[in-house]
Formats: sequence, C-alpha cells, structure tokens
Amino acid sequence: SQMALSLDAGVSTRHLSWLEGGKAQPSRAMVLRLATRLDLPLRERNALLVAAGYAPLYAERPLADPALAPARAALQRLLDAHEPSPALAVDRHWNLVAHNRLVPLLLARASPALTVPPVNVLRVSLHPQGLAPMIDNLPAWRAYVLHRLARQVAATDDPALAQLRVELQALPPPPGHAAWPAEGAEAEAGE
Repeated sequence: SQMALSLDAGVSTRHLSWLEGGKAQPSRAMVLRLATRLDLPLRERNALLVAAGYAPLYAERPLADPALAPARAALQRLLDAHEPSPALAVDRHWNLVAHNRLVPLLLARASPALTVPPVNVLRVSLHPQGLAPMIDNLPAWRAYVLHRLARQVAATDDPALAQLRVELQALPPPPGHAAWPAEGAEAEAGE
C-alpha cells in the first residue's frame, strides 16, 4: 500500500501521493530510494529514472561483451568451485548462461527437446520429461518457482516471464507424483 511504502521509504504519505499523482517531481535520489524499497531490478530502475526525466544509471551489456571478460572468468571460477555439485548461472528469463562440468550430466537425464538452447532451467526442473521426476519435494519446489515468478512478473511486467509462469502452471505432475496442490496452497508453500 502507499502507506506501507511511504513508511518503508521514510517519506510522508502525502508526498508520496503527490509524486504518484504528478503534483510533485521526485528527485533522482527519491526515485532510486523508492525503486530500492520496491525491490525493482536494475533494468526497471532505469525505466523508472527515465520516466521521471532522469538519465539511466545502470549500464546494460550482453554477457558476451569483451568488457565483461573478467566477470565471466570470475563467474566460471565460482561455478567450478562448487564441484562435485552442479552449479549454474541464469539470465533474467531463467535461461542457462554458464555452468560447471556437472550440469550437462544432470541435463542428460532430461528429454533432448528440453535441452535445446536456450535451456530454461525452470522449465527443465518442472517438466515431467525433465528433472521433475527426480525432485523429492516437487510440489514445494513448484510452489516456490511459481511464487517467485509471480513476484518477478509483478516487479517487471515482463511478458516473457508471465508466459513462462503460465506455461509452468499448466505442466502436469510427472507420473507417480500426486496431483498439484491448489493455487492458494502453492502461494503459502512458496513463502
């Protein structure tokens, strides 16, 4: 609510109301404070800054950008350090972007159709022909994933994430697993 956000951001509800209604212009610092309190991803913070009339603050580069070579190398060292456990990194749409040597062995258990790049790790984990049959606490994992996606969609309004959530909700449970709990129970389990 507006009151909860104003308390969390340390600003009066009246001022927040004026900002929302266009009666007052937010400072750059206020835009960033509200974006932080709303837990917006950096991409969405940039959009909020632009909407308020300020230049974007956060640079965006593709992972393959040569300037990110040191970051990619550090990420790979971190993933490799998790061996003998599988470790991976994903993009904002949950597509696999980096992994250690164990991840391909794990993905070999999934249907080849699910491992065609870009590999969406949430789809692979919840699909009956993916890794879902191997997950002991599958209903709880599914509830968590759907809850997390709902939060991401609410924060970003990203149509790709919204479509992924709809797709994952429609997946049937794997053979030998009980039916999915009701949606309300999923949200409770995911919190």
